[in-house]
Amino acid sequence: MTCLLRRLLASLATLLVAAHAHAFEAGWMQIQVAGTTADAPATTVALYYPTMAAPRVIAMGPFTLDAAIAGKPVDKVKALILLSHGIGGSELGHSVLAQALARNGYLVAALRHPGDNWQDRSLIEKSPERYFDERPRQASRVIDAILADPAWKDRIAADSQGPRVGALGHSAGGYTVLALAGARPDLSRIRKHCQAEASEDPIFCGLARPGAATPSLPAATPSLKDERVRAIVAMAPAGVALTAESLAAVRPATMIYVAELDRFLVPRFHAEWVASNLPAPNLHRVANAWHFAFMDSPSMSLPSPDGDVAANPPGFDREAFLKQLAGEITAFFDKTFP
Repeated sequence: MTCLLRRLLASLATLLVAAHAHAFEAGWMQIQVAGTTADAPATTVALYYPTMAAPRVIAMGPFTLDAAIAGKPVDKVKALILLSHGIGGSELGHSVLAQALARNGYLVAALRHPGDNWQDRSLIEKSPERYFDERPRQASRVIDAILADPAWKDRIAADSQGPRVGALGHSAGGYTVLALAGARPDLSRIRKHCQAEASEDPIFCGLARPGAATPSLPAATPSLKDERVRAIVAMAPAGVALTAESLAAVRPATMIYVAELDRFLVPRFHAEWVASNLPAPNLHRVANAWHFAFMDSPSMSLPSPDGDVAANPPGFDREAFLKQLAGEITAFFDKTFP
């Protein structure tokens, strides 16, 4: 009888946890974060958050939302998760992951990086020496704005360390969240890497254009660490610029994903380099995956230096993978923010 009762209680607990995990829908709204100066452009931020409002499927350009537009947020969220897209990307390109986190109680702030998005490439084209410095600063300014926003600041769960904040990023966004965690770029590493390995890492070195840009770059930038960020997930991060010493000093909880067949950022120079130098390596390999496996599948062909963003290797099921990935990332943040 005792064993039966224990089994029944365990089953009930499992059902309650499952019901809680799916208690919310994903809400969505867009806000603007003011620039640092009067003439600086505002930063567009898509907010995904838990709501009780009914969602609907809506196409936004090449991506699709399944969310309650402007639905009323719940009173409390587990944490704020900053989401940083890759080079030339969009705040909508990781909506599957953001919506999953929202349904599980998180507020996700996905920024459109000023000067590095699908509409505007001016940051890397006109000021490559500022690229690795400015991206993390843009992310921190969005965190500043959300934590100060009367509509959100009291909704974000806090503890003895302050408001709970994490970060999630892909590609250049993976670099961005690593910098927020304390990893530091030494831009001379890019020049040395591309002088020696351009044929092995051709897409990255083609984007970096080291011959033209690096003579004016400083050897290292000041720390870009954001002490509020306590957990990060870096998906196929651009990592070659980061120093081994700074990676070894990263203290926030960290999870790194590597696409096994990544040609955009060859793993041994980027994701694997990052993971091998972290104090607690937490590397997840995604078999038979290309670089864009971590993005939503666009409804149309989107060109990139590595071909169509919508394409997948034969046999790779991106939709199934994203569902699995969403579960793993949610569990990671749940463990960090119990």
